[in-house]
Amino acid sequence: MAPQAVDRPETVVAPRRSRLTPEREQEFFDAVLEQIRECGYDAVTMEGVAATTRCSKSTLYRQWRTKPRFVAAALRSSSRSRFTGIDTGSLAEDLRQVARTAGEWSGQDTRLLQALGHAITTDSELKRALRETLVEPEVAALREILRRGVERGEVDAGNPALEFVPAQLFGVLRIRPVLEGEYADPDYLVRFMEAAVLPALGLGSRPRPPSTG
Repeated sequence: MAPQAVDRPETVVAPRRSRLTPEREQEFFDAVLEQIRECGYDAVTMEGVAATTRCSKSTLYRQWRTKPRFVAAALRSSSRSRFTGIDTGSLAEDLRQVARTAGEWSGQDTRLLQALGHAITTDSELKRALRETLVEPEVAALREILRRGVERGEVDAGNPALEFVPAQLFGVLRIRPVLEGEYADPDYLVRFMEAAVLPALGLGSRPRPPSTG
């Protein structure tokens, strides 16, 4: 694998940024994130993204100067909270919906987190961008769901398990591929939520239909 130092422009480029349409810029961002998922962070180069998106590599360097800045910008472009808007009126059902939603995106998000694993330990901007886009919005939305459950009296405010719900959810998303070679899909995460999270919150699990056998 070529060392990172070679991933630089061959000639000095002007510091002025080009005028890109938002659609074209997003095309660059989508391309670099997908290549990171498929090949890993270290294997991705500005030249490779330029070839994929049919642009000159000088365009990318003019816009973002370095690969870490480019990837950080791409991460921020995809910032969203998929848990925002989940509000069924029941904490247990909200958490089941959180599990289903996380499972639907598990493959994409977990691959990206794994691919960026080492890079974020050596680049503070990448680490900050990752937290701002894939971690903090989801944790904030999850804590809001838990807060509403406390306000409705479904769980005691002093329940020590409340603090650890985000760590439980994000932890199982990261570790299942390591332990079992599979991503945590919606069915797996709902079962995890019912077996490990809801009981810890004193909510119990959804009653199972009686066996007909």
